[in-house]
Amino acid sequence: MLEITMGSNDEVLLTGRFDAAQVDKAKSFFTGISEGKTVDFAKLSPANFALARTERAPRLVRPDHIWSRTEVLEWLVKTAARAPTLFGFDFSFAPPIVERGEYLPGEAGVPNSARAFWAYVDAKCDDEDLGAASFLEQVHRRHFYFGIADGVKGDFVRFRQCDARLNAQGGRKTASAYDAIGAAQVAKASFSGMRFLHRLDGKVAIWPMDPLPGHGSAVVEIYTRIYLRRAGMTGKKLRSRAALNLALEGLGSKPVRLRFEPNDHQTDALVTAAGMRQLANTEPRAFEPEGLTPQIACSEGWTFGVL
Repeated sequence: MLEITMGSNDEVLLTGRFDAAQVDKAKSFFTGISEGKTVDFAKLSPANFALARTERAPRLVRPDHIWSRTEVLEWLVKTAARAPTLFGFDFSFAPPIVERGEYLPGEAGVPNSARAFWAYVDAKCDDEDLGAASFLEQVHRRHFYFGIADGVKGDFVRFRQCDARLNAQGGRKTASAYDAIGAAQVAKASFSGMRFLHRLDGKVAIWPMDPLPGHGSAVVEIYTRIYLRRAGMTGKKLRSRAALNLALEGLGSKPVRLRFEPNDHQTDALVTAAGMRQLANTEPRAFEPEGLTPQIACSEGWTFGVL
């Protein structure tokens, strides 16, 4: 949030985040000043403004390239160092723990904080390219649902507090980090992602496990359907330039000019990039959502866009 106060030396002090959502507040303050003042921007965070300073169309990075996780990690660290950037990843940054008090109930030696759990998953896996299939299929097999032979699926499915809040708002998120079967499963990607986060830890801020930096880049968890709905769409996958540009228009972005019809993975990435930019630039609650406590931040994390 933006705070505007008068300093002891008759200067105007701006503290916090100054984005489009704060314009009216700032305008109201400054129009009430009838004489010259010095404005101190020293404590004003520029990160979100820099991320959303333009409504240019988002673009795909090397769309014909098949990225490995280690390549993405190297690219992210280099890109984050060049300019303040908000990066989004569509996987769970940690499993649920608030509901049952443990990530893997009944298992000895399992940490109870996200950062320590990332290190735990990484230490238990030697899968290629930061994969984590062995963690699910061998190390802690009994905690994951792979099919009807495992019993009732509902006994495995658990959700985090941000997932429950999203669903209460009509988000219809049904995938659980413990569900390891089917095209919609997120377990393998999420636990591989936790290995990724462990390697990234300390190099770039990972929100909300880390506080949002006053200046610099940050990594957040995202869920594409949030931005499709914010764009006024139904939430269903987009597979054409026309549908993609309609969604981008709803997010205040200029249209893309692709030479090909995009697949749903590409439209997901483009819509989410535009949606993240708009949210960071216009929503005061973006990084201060209702329901996010310090305990949840360091244990389960939160999805950027769940307000």
